[in-house]
Amino acid sequence: MLKGIDNRLNADVLYVLRSMGHGDALVIADTNFPSDSVARHTVYGELLRMENLRAAEAVSAILSVMPLDTFVDDFAGRMEMVGEPETVPPVQAEVQAEIDRAEGKARPMIGIERFDFYDQARESYAVIQTGERRFYGCFLFRKGVIPPAG
Repeated sequence: MLKGIDNRLNADVLYVLRSMGHGDALVIADTNFPSDSVARHTVYGELLRMENLRAAEAVSAILSVMPLDTFVDDFAGRMEMVGEPETVPPVQAEVQAEIDRAEGKARPMIGIERFDFYDQARESYAVIQTGERRFYGCFLFRKGVIPPAG
């Protein structure tokens, strides 16, 4: 255990979050996403797991240490529902609430078409698979910066 670090963050996840730079993308995936095969194409090249957590729980822990990019509109994205791109299922609403809480204001995610999401995921820095069993529990986050003190 470490002081001030959310205990839901394991050592491998912390290592990757610390290794990422400004603008690097991180995928948070549900249990149905082809996480292992996609992760092999990423910069990190190995699948990370937070499999005992729902998507919103994992996102809450991640955003406790990782800033989101404030310079781009695609700072966070959600996989769109096939045939219903405007629909936001409960799993995505829960993650949106965690983003808004971490940001201190409403900052809506963009929708990403399913196959475009797969393509972007392969080009990301890393993939973290959660224990989320609900459909469309897949998200992409772009890392931001921490300003200098003072």
